[in-house]
Amino acid sequence: MAISTKSGSAYDLIVIGSGPSGQRAAIYGAKLGKRVALVESREVVGGACINTGTIPSKTMREAVLHLSGYNYKSIYGMNYRVKERITMADLAFRVQHVIKTEIDVTEAQLSRNNIEVLTGVASFEDSSHVRVTNSRGSTVYEAESIIIGTGTKPASSPKVPINGSTIINSDLILELKNLPSTMIVVGGGVIGVEYTCMFAALGVRVTLIERRPRLLEFADQEIIEALSYHLRDSRVTMRLNEEVESVTENEDGTVTANLESRKKVQGGALLYAVGRQGNVDELNLSAIGVEADNRGRIPVDKDFRTKCPSVYAVGDVIGFPSLASVSMEQGRIAAARAFGDDTILSNPSFYPYGIWTIPEISFLGKTEEQLTEEDVPYEVGVAYYREIARGQIRGDTTGRLKLIFHRENRSILGVHIIGEGASELLHIGQAVMALGGTVDYFVETVFNYPTLAECYKVAAFNGLNRLRRD
Repeated sequence: MAISTKSGSAYDLIVIGSGPSGQRAAIYGAKLGKRVALVESREVVGGACINTGTIPSKTMREAVLHLSGYNYKSIYGMNYRVKERITMADLAFRVQHVIKTEIDVTEAQLSRNNIEVLTGVASFEDSSHVRVTNSRGSTVYEAESIIIGTGTKPASSPKVPINGSTIINSDLILELKNLPSTMIVVGGGVIGVEYTCMFAALGVRVTLIERRPRLLEFADQEIIEALSYHLRDSRVTMRLNEEVESVTENEDGTVTANLESRKKVQGGALLYAVGRQGNVDELNLSAIGVEADNRGRIPVDKDFRTKCPSVYAVGDVIGFPSLASVSMEQGRIAAARAFGDDTILSNPSFYPYGIWTIPEISFLGKTEEQLTEEDVPYEVGVAYYREIARGQIRGDTTGRLKLIFHRENRSILGVHIIGEGASELLHIGQAVMALGGTVDYFVETVFNYPTLAECYKVAAFNGLNRLRRD
C-alpha cells in the first residue's frame, strides 16, 4: 500500500525530537514569538530521557533504595528491608507512575507555549523541508530553521544477541520478567555501573565486565576507588581489562559471556551497556549535505550549527557530554542563534556531572590527575559523612566530599563528592566556583546544622590545615 504525500504548514522553526534538548529549543523559540512545530516519532513526548533513559533509571534507583532499605541498614541492621520479596513489577510500578507524570508535565508545557506536536518519523527533503511519516501517511513541512534533537539509542553488537528477555540493553530493563539471582553487566560506563549498583543493592550477584583498566575514567580516581570498594563490598565481581568475545543462551535459560581471555561468566541475565548510538538513520542527512560519524554523532560549531546553515543539532546526538541538563542548555542556545538572539552560553567549565550509582557521585571542575598533569599547585581538603552529624542521622557513613583548591590564590579548582545527596550538595560548590570564590568562603560562611552542607566547611578547614603545615 503506497503512502500518500501531502503538503503541510510552514513554520519558523521545526524541532526534531522531544527530549530535553528538543523541548527547550521548541519552548525558547516559542518565547521569541516564533511559530514552532515539534516532531516526535513516539506516540508520547519526552524522548529517551523520560521514556527509557534518565527518568526511568533514576526512578528505579529510588525504588530500589526504598524497598531494599539500603540507606538504613547501618542503623537497623543488614537484614532490614521494607519489602521481603522485591519483584520487577514493584520497580516498574513506581517507574511508570513517574513517567506518566513527566509526560503530562511536558505536554502541558508544550501546549501552553502553542507548540504543535507532529507525530511521526522525520526525514529531510532539503535544508528547509522536513517530511513526517506515520501510519496515516506522509506530510512535508517547511521551516526557516530546523533543530535536530533526536538523541541516542543503546549501541548494539553482533557478539551480543539481544533477545529482550535474558539478554537485554538499558531500554529493556523493565522487560525482565523476574529479578535474576545472578547477572552479567557488560560495560563499565555510567549506565552499566548505575544498573550494577541497583541490582547489587537488591541482592543480585553481579559480574561487571569492562575492557578498560578502571571504571569511569573521566572521574576523580580517589572517588572511583571508593565506589569500587563499595561495589566489591556489595559482592560485585569486577572483570576489568576484559572484553566479551561472544554471548550464548543456555538450555536452562541462563546466559554465558565468553571472554577473549578464554574465561566464561555465567548469569541468569545479561545487560549489554557499551555505549550509545545517535538516532540519525532515518533523517536522510545526505539531503542537506551533513554526515554523521560512525557513532551517529553530528558535528556542529560553537553555536550548534551543522554544515547546513539553517540546520542545528543539539543534545546527545552531538556527543559529549551527553547530559540532560547540558542538552537543555544547548537546545536553548540553538533556538536563540537560529533567530539572531545573542544569549550567552553558560560556561562549560562549571557543568555539573551526576552519576546515580549507589552511593551517588557528583563532581565539577578538575580532577587531581588533570591538575598534576597541568603542573597546577593545588591542595586537597576532605570531609567524611561519618564525621558530620547529618551523615550519622541519614545513616550514610560512607560518603565524602573532596575540595580541591589552588595553593596560592585559594580559588576552587574542583569539587568531588560520593554519597547520598551528592548531586544536590554539589551545587553549593558550583555557585562558589562560578562566582570566583575561594576556599575561605566556606570557612567564613555559616551553614545550617545539622546538614551535609557542613562538609564544605570541614573540608575547607582540613585543606587549609594541610597548607599551614607545609
